[in-house]
Amino acid sequence: MVSGDGTTYGGGSTASRDEKMPTDDDRLANWRAREARLQRVLPFGGLLVGSLLAAFAPAPRGLPMPLTLVIVGLTACWITWFVILHPRWQGRQGPRTVYYVGLLAFAAVLVAASPWYGFFAWVGFLHAFLVLNGRWRFVGMAATSVLVATAQGGGLPSSWSNWPLWLVLVLVNVVLAGAVSWFNLVGEREDARRKRLVAELATTNRQLAETIRENEGLHAQLITQAREAGVLDERQRMAQEIHDTLAQGLTGIITQLEAAEQTRDRSADWRRHVDNALALARESLTEARRSVRALRPEPLETARLPDALSELGERWSTRHGVAASVSTTGTPRPLHPEIEVTLLRAAQEALSNVARHAAASRVGLTLSYMSDVVTLDVRDDGSGFDVTNRSTPDQNGSYGLTAMRQRVNRVGGQLAVESEPGGGTAVSASVPALPGAAA
Repeated sequence: MVSGDGTTYGGGSTASRDEKMPTDDDRLANWRAREARLQRVLPFGGLLVGSLLAAFAPAPRGLPMPLTLVIVGLTACWITWFVILHPRWQGRQGPRTVYYVGLLAFAAVLVAASPWYGFFAWVGFLHAFLVLNGRWRFVGMAATSVLVATAQGGGLPSSWSNWPLWLVLVLVNVVLAGAVSWFNLVGEREDARRKRLVAELATTNRQLAETIRENEGLHAQLITQAREAGVLDERQRMAQEIHDTLAQGLTGIITQLEAAEQTRDRSADWRRHVDNALALARESLTEARRSVRALRPEPLETARLPDALSELGERWSTRHGVAASVSTTGTPRPLHPEIEVTLLRAAQEALSNVARHAAASRVGLTLSYMSDVVTLDVRDDGSGFDVTNRSTPDQNGSYGLTAMRQRVNRVGGQLAVESEPGGGTAVSASVPALPGAAA
């Protein structure tokens, strides 16, 4: 015979060991299946026990045994019809109520026939939990308590002196049955709440899983966007670095070679311009390599910003034959590397524009350290231009002022250009004084 959970006893097999371990829900389902089978069998067990005791120890005031057995048969048929043959009726309130009322009626007749059928009457307690709901469950428990108390007292009281004892038995059974019913009701409510919480948790888990999938998609999109933004930023950085190194260097080389061509008959001047062109080529190559590796400009690696600007002005003045003065106001202090690179590149671009367009005789660079900003001012006495006219040198192919403004704006600064035809040009770059590591 196979047990209720489907396990065959006698000699465990390899297949049974390989089966999936049962979960708590599986064990609970198996237990409830066994409980349902036991509940279908218990009424017949109570009828059998009561009939055997009534046959061997008949009650003095009971019904004749043949008649009692007929009632027992009718009771068994009633239970079989509702419980065994029509189990689906247990889901409908009407048939369940009819079944329970009939069950109590048969139990009352049998207890009146013989008190031994109290072993059957207590099934009313069990089935009250199965077929009745709400307050009707307490009513069924109270009615069953009366039947059980009557059986415990040997039948209905035969005299007025026996009524108190019968009432005590009824009260004790009602209290015990009510307590059990109450705790069972509380347990059912807790079980329903647990099931509701489990269902809500399952819903939350599904929503969380969907959210995780959506976040994974958004994460992938963010990665793609970040990659594209990184590519764009790198392109812009390389464009600015190429302009600040290769373009300016090549422009200076071309200028020096053109000057050398014009001084071919003067050996000393020709040699000076050629040497300047070679020096510019070497510097441009070094800066281009450092730009590719995203390193700071070489002057800032070996000196502070004021010294680097002074060295830049001296080299520029020597190459172009234009007087360049560099001054510093305020207390110099280390700045964030990006801030220092921005100011140095702005100075290089401003001097490059002076050499190409201004025809100036004097240039002045002023680096001003203030409490919250650092300002670089580059002024020349050259030809100047109309800043309101779109046809500026920058608009005719030069990337200079645009690149300078973009670089300054990227660090949260501002670039101002003041100029007029014949009045020279003033370029002012103001950037936040973000502190850097002390040298």
